[in-house]
Amino acid sequence: MNSRRLALFDLDHTLLPLDSDYQWADFMARTGRAGDPDVARARNEELMLLYNEGKLTAQESAEFMLGLLSPHRPQDLALWHEEFMLEVIRPAITTQALELVDEHLRNGDLCAIVTATNTFVTAPIARAFGVPTLIGTEPEVVAGRYTGKIFGVPSFREGKITRVNQWLASLGLTMGDFEQVYFYSDSINDLPLLEIVSHPVATNPSNSLRQIATEKQWTILDLFHQTADQKS
Repeated sequence: MNSRRLALFDLDHTLLPLDSDYQWADFMARTGRAGDPDVARARNEELMLLYNEGKLTAQESAEFMLGLLSPHRPQDLALWHEEFMLEVIRPAITTQALELVDEHLRNGDLCAIVTATNTFVTAPIARAFGVPTLIGTEPEVVAGRYTGKIFGVPSFREGKITRVNQWLASLGLTMGDFEQVYFYSDSINDLPLLEIVSHPVATNPSNSLRQIATEKQWTILDLFHQTADQKS
C-alpha cells in the first residue's frame, strides 16, 4: 500500500452513470415488491428531485429507501439484488470507470467508495469495482431483519467526513497522514468532503457542481457522455 495517497470515490453518477438507490427503488416498484408501484415511483422521483437540489435529508431518504427492505426476508432481498445487478448495474459499469479505479489500486493507493446509498444496495457494486472498502449508509438490522432505520452516522454530506475519519482511525490513520487525498464526486451534496481534500475531482458533475468546480479551478473529469436520472 502506498500510504501517501488516499483515493475516495462517490458511486452514483460518479463511477456509475446512474443512481443505484433510485434504480433499486424503481426495480422494486416495477417488479411488484414495493407496494403500489405508482405511489412508489412518485415518491422515488420526488426524493431524486430533492437530492439533486441539495434539499434531501438522510432521514427522508431512509424512510423510503430502507423502508423498501424491512417488509422482506433477507434471503429474498439477496436473490432480488442478484437480478438487479444482472439487469441494471453490470450493463452500466463502463471501462472508463473501471480503469479510473484500477489506476489507483495499481498504484497501491488506499481506496474506498464513499456513498450516501445504503450498503445493502451498494456492497455488491463495490465488489464489482474491486474496491475493498465501502463506506455507505448502514441499515439497522435487528434479529436478522432490516428495520427500515439508519444505524450510526449516515454517509451523507458532512456525515461522509465523519465516516471517513472513523474508518481511517480504525486503521490508526488520519487524513493528515496522506500527501495526496483524492475525492471523486458528481454532486453538490459532497461539497463538505470535496472542500477538505487536496485533490477534489468533479466527476460527471451536475451543472451546479460544474460551476463551483470551474470557479475553484478544481479538476473536472467527464467519464460518461450521458448519465441516467436527470440531475441539476
